[in-house]
Amino acid sequence: MPVTAQRDRMFAPLLLALVQVATPATPATPALAGDWIVDLTARPGDPPYRQPMRLALKPDGTVTGSFYRSEIQAGRWKTARGRTCVSFRTTDGAGPYHTAACSTGDRVSGQTWAEHRGFLFNWDAVRGVVR
Repeated sequence: MPVTAQRDRMFAPLLLALVQVATPATPATPALAGDWIVDLTARPGDPPYRQPMRLALKPDGTVTGSFYRSEIQAGRWKTARGRTCVSFRTTDGAGPYHTAACSTGDRVSGQTWAEHRGFLFNWDAVRGVVR
């Protein structure tokens, strides 16, 4: 057996062990996870109207947490095309709110549709906790 083949056979288990140690068992938590302050101010010049959003992005592609103090239902997330996005449903007890949002650097841009209330609202969020 050539010397190169012997060397490769000898070091292959070591290299495999190093790769396994350096590779995390689960994917890293996307930057979209965590606490956000959502700006729901209706028009420029109106008093600020901010609500909390907490996102937990699970390795299986599901999203849990809350938005506007309502528990997230049937949430999903995905990273593709250079951005991480979420889509989920919440409710106010009268009907569903469908929300979709994507991370854009250190911000989140999203929209919420409430068919039962007849509105679609575009919003932005920054990292933090509503006080």
